[in-house]
Amino acid sequence: MDWNHYRFRSPWHLPVPPAAVFAVLERPEDYPHWWPQVRSVTWLDDATGILTIRSALPYAMTFTAHERRRDPAAGILEIAMSGDIEGWARWTVTAAGSGTLAVYEQEVDVRKPLLRRLAVPGRAVFRANHRLMMRAGRRGLLRRLRAV
Repeated sequence: MDWNHYRFRSPWHLPVPPAAVFAVLERPEDYPHWWPQVRSVTWLDDATGILTIRSALPYAMTFTAHERRRDPAAGILEIAMSGDIEGWARWTVTAAGSGTLAVYEQEVDVRKPLLRRLAVPGRAVFRANHRLMMRAGRRGLLRRLRAV
């Protein structure tokens, strides 16, 4: 087992139409306004930006995100990631009853040296930290969608 490899999947059920959810998720520069753990987003060009995230644990992770796919008709937003974490992340936004199912998937390898050294003893804590970040993101997205 590679202790520095992670796969995450977070389904978010949201009581709003898919188009509204997609419209918010496709604007990562606004994430710091509604997702507290996304500390900053700096665009380098139309498809590439640098993000810094920090959840409950006292460390930040910075990575470059490069857009691989933006498909409103299919409800897919996907990025490649490099830096403190390397891999990919994808949102899939679909209709679910009268609302939306937004599924966040991520597969990454941790490259940040401190986190690599703590991989074995810290794995459960790192996963819990990710769950906290995702819960806060869902709450923040709901607030943002209700304000729009």
